[in-house]
Amino acid sequence: MEESFDGLKVMVIDDSKTIRRTAETLLQKAGCTVHTAVDGFDALAKIADTRPDIIFVDIMMPRLDGYQACALIKNNPAYQKTPVIMLSSKDGLFDKAKGRIVGADDYLTKPFSKEELFSAIRQHVVAGVA
Repeated sequence: MEESFDGLKVMVIDDSKTIRRTAETLLQKAGCTVHTAVDGFDALAKIADTRPDIIFVDIMMPRLDGYQACALIKNNPAYQKTPVIMLSSKDGLFDKAKGRIVGADDYLTKPFSKEELFSAIRQHVVAGVA
């Protein structure tokens, strides 16, 4: 059975067009409304406009990296409860720890699978709503 997240609003922040497109395609097929941003600055304005239910953010980006973007999102009372999932091609303990320090709720290593993406949504959004 195909997974369905009808009506779920997801933000994908990544400077890689390939990662944005891949995540967008997988999430839209599952019924999500997907908003994308190319970096942290681009994302901050879009987050205020779209109020996503969950945010996936790449760590390595120009201008405002994922750690900085996550810290700014989590320091805003309006978005403190919004799950932020870090995306990185590095699977290091240091990166995961730094993500936790800035408030990240989880960490996915790129390239991620459809199942990993959906699992993060089930764990952080669907479980919280149920």
